[in-house]
Formats: sequence, C-alpha cells, structure tokens
Amino acid sequence: MTSKASDEARYRANLQGEIDSATVYRAMAAAEKNPQLTSVYVRLAEVEERHLFFWEDRLRSIGVDPGPRHASWRARTRAFLAGRFGPRFVLPTVASLEQVDQEGYDDQPETAGTNMSDQERSHARVLRYIVGGSPQGLAGQTLATLEGRHRAPGGNSLRAAVLGANDGLTSNLALVMGVAGAQLQTTAILITGLSGLLAGAFSMAIGEWISVQSARELYQRQVRTEATEIRSVPDEEREELALIYEAKGLPEEEAKQVAERLMADEQAALDAMVREELGLDPDSLGGSPYAAGAASFLLFSIGAVLPLIPYFIASGSVALVAAICCSAFGLFTIGALITLLTGRKVIFSGSRQLCFGLLAAGVTFGLGRLIRTAVGG
Repeated sequence: MTSKASDEARYRANLQGEIDSATVYRAMAAAEKNPQLTSVYVRLAEVEERHLFFWEDRLRSIGVDPGPRHASWRARTRAFLAGRFGPRFVLPTVASLEQVDQEGYDDQPETAGTNMSDQERSHARVLRYIVGGSPQGLAGQTLATLEGRHRAPGGNSLRAAVLGANDGLTSNLALVMGVAGAQLQTTAILITGLSGLLAGAFSMAIGEWISVQSARELYQRQVRTEATEIRSVPDEEREELALIYEAKGLPEEEAKQVAERLMADEQAALDAMVREELGLDPDSLGGSPYAAGAASFLLFSIGAVLPLIPYFIASGSVALVAAICCSAFGLFTIGALITLLTGRKVIFSGSRQLCFGLLAAGVTFGLGRLIRTAVGG
C-alpha cells in the first residue's frame, strides 16, 4: 500500500471514529434528563466534532474528498438504544470503548502539537467517573449533581441482554438437535424444546433473582453500618469525605467545604458516603431483583424459541433444516451485536458465534443419533 493510500485509510478510520462518537454523545445528551450530565455529553460531542473537522482537513490536504458524514451501524444502534432506554443503558459500553481508544492518537504524527490525545484521555476519565463515581476535575454544582448518581447498576445492561439471548439460543438449539438426531416425532421435539426453554428461563430468572437479592441484603447491611458511623464518629466521616473529594481532583479547601455541607444533613452525608466509600447507589442498591429475574427470563426465552419456531409449522427434515437456518441467523446476529461491545469486525464476530453454536448443535445431534442406534432404534 502506498504512503498516500495508507494515510488515507488511517485518516478515514479516525474520521469515522469521531463521527460515531459524536453521534452517540449527541443521542445521549438528547435522552439525558439531568441537565448537568446533558451539558457534559454535549461538550464531549463538540470536542469529537472538532476532531472530525481535523481529519476531514487532513484528507483534503492529500487531495481526497472526505465525502458525506455517515455514522456506522454500531453507532446508530448505540444512539437508538440510548434514546430508547436512556444513556445509562449504553454508558458502560461507551466508557469501555473510550478507555480502549484513549491512546489511539499518541503515535500519529498529525496530532503532534495538538491537544487531541489529551482530550481523548480526558473523555475516558470523565466517562469512567460518571460510570463509577464523579468525573475528576468537575467541581462546584456540577460535581455535587453528578456525584455518584449515575453509577451503572450492576454492570453492562447491553452485554447482559446479548449474552442472555445467546445462552437461550445455544443451549436450546443443542437440546433440540439432540432429540432431532434421535429421530423423535415432531411433537416430542416440541415438548422437549419447550421444556428446555422453560427450565432454562426459570433457572436463569431464579438465579438472577437470588444473586441480586443477596447483593441487596449485603448492601443494606453496609448502609446501616455507615449510618451508625456517621452518627457516632461524624468528625472522622467528614475528614474521610474531604479526602475522597480531594483525591478526585478538587482543591483541598473546596473538598472540605463540600464535605462540610454534606455532613450538615445526615441523609445527604449517608448518601455521599454510600456512593463514595462503598461504591453503591442508595436509590437502587444494585437494582430490583424482580426486574432482573424477569429480564433474564425474557431474554433467555427469546433466544431459546428460535430453533423451535419451524416445528410449530412443519415437521421432519423440512423443520430440521429450517430450525438450523433460523438458529444460524440468530447466532450470527448475536455475534454481530457483540461487536457493539468489542468493536470487532461483524463478519469475524458473527462467523465465530455461528461456528461455535453450530458445533455444539452438531455434537448433540450426533450423540442423539448414536443413542438412537444404541437402544436399537
């Protein structure tokens, strides 16, 4: 590849990344209900837009038309999810991607003498603190508003959704292929598949409920302990709060002032200590176990029903082939959706998911056929 062609490819990749980031930040800003966080997302988008102007100018400098700006399907999907479910749904994913990409401009000569590398690292830090606390260096009223109130509840919702559907599809596809390999009747395959769907979905839901409920009970105990400490040793708690805010980037005096204001109200002090010292959101304490269980049940069922759909309307080889096709489509789609989290190529991720899922199905189909032969079928 010639130097010009190599530069063009790199410039276009940088430009596309900035277009995608600006698109997602604009969508997050539009969906955010907190005005301070809206302002943060807007400022992040504005910086990314200045960066994309930079790369468009670089393309023109080598005689290449940058062309129209189009966000990638990944960015459009994240923007849609942010608008539909709120910025917090995609925030952990966006923060992780910024963390991975924050050094992307360090070795590119075109950005030398600019503050683009520093701005990318700043974006990663800001998002990390919004996910897990307060953004470093944000002070005053913005800090007080942002402080801990936008912590992601128990991980990445998008990741959980994708993997929950994948669990249902892969496990039930293997189960259905196993009984199909044993050459059972369509009714028996349907009963087995539906039983597998319900058993797996209930198991996932109950497991998720127990996990979240147990975590909530532990968190409630920690909150009660923290409340006791605030009443019994308020001076120590005040000093601890001041040190926390100072460590986050506030000047010493301002950190002490923030801690003093919070400790004047016992509930506000408890709220702050729970967020900062324990890393918890006292409003949710890890989320609702019932919502988590229901979501787990639904997502597992969505994946698990795919290999069963053809058996409701067909039988024999036609249903078997159609079940494999439906499942293959679902596996590839799930692999493609995983790229929203990883940024890998769609073909690579989708094909990998497809291969593993069909391999599992092939193994159980073969075992079903062997069992059928062994019992004299």
